[in-house]
Amino acid sequence: MTPRRATLAGFAAVLLWSSLAVLTGGTAGIPPFQLLAMGFGVAGLAGGALLLRPGGPGLAGLRQPLAAGALGIAALFGYHALYFIALKNAPAVEANLINYLWPLLIVVFAALIGDARIRAGQWLGTALGLAAAVLLVTRGGRVQVDPAHLPGYAAALGAALAWALYSVLNRRFEAVPSSAMAGACLAVGVLGGLAHLALETTVVPTAGQGALILLLGLGPTGIAFWLWDIGTKRGDIALLGTLSYAAPLLSTGLLLAFGQATPHWTQAVAVALLLLGAWLSVRPKKGSE
Repeated sequence: MTPRRATLAGFAAVLLWSSLAVLTGGTAGIPPFQLLAMGFGVAGLAGGALLLRPGGPGLAGLRQPLAAGALGIAALFGYHALYFIALKNAPAVEANLINYLWPLLIVVFAALIGDARIRAGQWLGTALGLAAAVLLVTRGGRVQVDPAHLPGYAAALGAALAWALYSVLNRRFEAVPSSAMAGACLAVGVLGGLAHLALETTVVPTAGQGALILLLGLGPTGIAFWLWDIGTKRGDIALLGTLSYAAPLLSTGLLLAFGQATPHWTQAVAVALLLLGAWLSVRPKKGSE
């Protein structure tokens, strides 16, 4: 697969993640770790079915070095666990703002510990993406930092760091097939189930919620991670970091479309900032054409 196609695959994962808020909003009342267990359980089982289909690689598609498996499982479970902790211990606006540092951190880590050469346009595009995310989550207001919420803020920062580090370090396992993500998703589903049994009370989903959980498992917590695996291993990781700021923007658009959010002037400004940032990021360097 060419780097361009791999980058497009990674961006397709971002598009799928933008539906996470709408789908999760329809599962109100389901405890977070139960939702995590069910979503990733669906993803793992669906991935396993694909591997075992006639002509598929079978269980051989799950083979990978121990370090690669540990990285994937720790990142998927750790990110979501920290994010849930952040939402329980800090206001959603501030927690989301800190969490959306992960695209910026991907660009930073790609320059520091990866093999990526970051152009000035990509740095500027990433900064504009961050500004767009700030506008979306704060709606142009002030961000209040309450010391009482520091544990939640720390968890949100931990989530951002975990996902950014995983995205950059995952490139070191380029030889591992993306089909191995099926095993990681299933393992995360099991860990989520254990956390649910230890910390939460089970809630039986309605038929409608069951359908949304199925979509969640097949999309944002399923194929999205396979696509992200392809993008981070074989695509332009710095460009992916910049384009990932499309997630909060597209998520807001879907919330508006389904009546789960109200229009605000900051959304239009965020669109302009994101489009400008994306153009700066993908614009070829002078003399490269």
